[in-house]
Amino acid sequence: MTMRFIISALVLHVVVVSTARYQPTWESLDTRPLPKWYDDSKIGIFLHWGVFSVPAVKGAWFWYEWKTAKDPTVVKFMEDNYAPDFTYADFAPQFQAAFYNPDSWADLFQASGAKYVFFLFLYMFLKLNIL
Repeated sequence: MTMRFIISALVLHVVVVSTARYQPTWESLDTRPLPKWYDDSKIGIFLHWGVFSVPAVKGAWFWYEWKTAKDPTVVKFMEDNYAPDFTYADFAPQFQAAFYNPDSWADLFQASGAKYVFFLFLYMFLKLNIL
């Protein structure tokens, strides 16, 4: 499985999904059919990867645990490792994906038997207005 195939499949999915028209209601959204490839798949992989990977504490919920829930372990981690005025957006320059190897990942996903992979990372950047 090559990265080109994965990207092509995702682009095709976006094009197909974007041509359907739904109302902003649960009833309307619930009428969306599941794609056959998704419904027939036994294993799939969802990757959540973003600036929250830099501190690598509490995963994608890092910001919530730090600023909203004020989880004592997260607050202490930040106090021990970062300046008091450090913000979530300050992690962005450190998110460099130095060990990202898409071909190796594709081989691993294929060997796992996964039939699809969703790579979710952009939402965190958009939420922070970084991109």
